[in-house]
Amino acid sequence: MFDKPLLILFRRALPRTSSWCRSFAVKPSEHVPDGRPDAGVSPAGQSTSEKLIKVAIIGVPNAGKSTLINHLIDHRVCPTSMKVHTTRAVSKAIHSRSNSQIILFDTPGLVGEKEMKKHQLDSGFVSSCRHAVQNSHLIGVVHDVSNTWTRNALNPVLLEVLKAHASIPSFLILNKIDTLKSKRILLDIVKNVTNNRLESIKNYSIRKRKSTDKQEEVSRKAPEAEGWPHFSEIFMVSAMTGDGLKEIMSFVQSHAKTGPWEHLATEHTDQTPEELIVQSVRARLLDYLPQEIPYLLQTELEFYENIKGKIFASAVLTCPSERLERLVCGEANGKLRQITERVTSDLIETFAGPVSLTIATRIKGKEK
Repeated sequence: MFDKPLLILFRRALPRTSSWCRSFAVKPSEHVPDGRPDAGVSPAGQSTSEKLIKVAIIGVPNAGKSTLINHLIDHRVCPTSMKVHTTRAVSKAIHSRSNSQIILFDTPGLVGEKEMKKHQLDSGFVSSCRHAVQNSHLIGVVHDVSNTWTRNALNPVLLEVLKAHASIPSFLILNKIDTLKSKRILLDIVKNVTNNRLESIKNYSIRKRKSTDKQEEVSRKAPEAEGWPHFSEIFMVSAMTGDGLKEIMSFVQSHAKTGPWEHLATEHTDQTPEELIVQSVRARLLDYLPQEIPYLLQTELEFYENIKGKIFASAVLTCPSERLERLVCGEANGKLRQITERVTSDLIETFAGPVSLTIATRIKGKEK
């Protein structure tokens, strides 16, 4: 039998009777009190007390960090794909509500030297993540429980980051719980990635009791190198379905400290529209093109203009060879049209307005 605190822990992971899903449409009433730009001002004209919290969201590639952040702030500002290394640089996702502003740092997936060489990643790839952590008040670790090969241990590079910044409070986000059929598996994962230190996690203290259960004794001897025993809280969520995300935002907001906001209430990211377009194109190339091909392409924005709320943009893909250009374009340019239509749809969601996008290709070293 499980201890009562553990049962409480796993009840939170059960699917809810009424599905909770988020829309990326901007809802002024959720970002600014009463939906008014002056709602943070008292009748006397004096600003109310502002609070700020900055959170670094870290994890290995494809753990679901960007998808999670998009749903947390109710806005699509982090391009996502099914392949690794969609996020190449740190960016901010901003959520302003009531008198609190939450800044979430979307960081590149943490990898070792072997992975960096394989995908031709520079040294700044990992250092940018460390920089985001250093400038945060909280660290949110996203862990993919659907990956049977890695789910029972934390990545060594991730552990190094946590150890180097042990003074910054951290919390654990177990993502993709909708893929698990057994709560027993979830319990084992929690024990492994926390080094069976559930008693140190707020609200999940294990009641001390006498036991001769051999299995329990073995689990208590989990290798220290596999997990992090200092998480202050655990959340079990599905970024895709939205289950459990509301609790994360409540937790983060409760840790906001008095301080001036760094961004306007209407801002959702520190990325420019041009950067968002380029990142969106790169993300869909990863989804639509096989193997390593999308990593060999260079994406540039040739034209951008916002005319009365409608965005007109043109991107160009530089291919290293004619063969790769043919694979990108597909028969009668069919593949390229599919990619263009999907990216346009993504951008309409991001900018909440009409978008006209064209994508062209060229061969490296040749004029077209």
